[in-house]
Amino acid sequence: MSSLITEEEIGHEYEFVWLEDIGSLDYVRQSLDRLPTRTGRPAYHRDGRMVGYALLGPAARASRASGTFRRRVFWLLPHDRDSQPGGLYANSAPAEAVDPWTLQPRVKGFKTERSEGGPPSTAMQQLGITLPL
Repeated sequence: MSSLITEEEIGHEYEFVWLEDIGSLDYVRQSLDRLPTRTGRPAYHRDGRMVGYALLGPAARASRASGTFRRRVFWLLPHDRDSQPGGLYANSAPAEAVDPWTLQPRVKGFKTERSEGGPPSTAMQQLGITLPL
């Protein structure tokens, strides 16, 4: 899903609202949901929990067909690494997961060694580069 999100689709984002501290999360799942408003907390209808969401600026236009706005929602499922460190995603991450430290409004976000469950690369270690954990 994250690879399907384009810069154009998220071009009207101006802020994220985080519902919990993302500093301890190796990854969050992101999706582009159809929502009835540009701002405000969206309803959440998945298993697990919503971790955050994007707010859109006034220039964002609703879909002519549905009257909805496409906004990013960040979420985690009960079997994700934060809840089950030794579980299914102990050494990997789901397809729609990105490292929350790479997310910014209008930026898709990326997978990193940390989000994939591995240690920083040798090059990062040699340069003294560490991602917040």
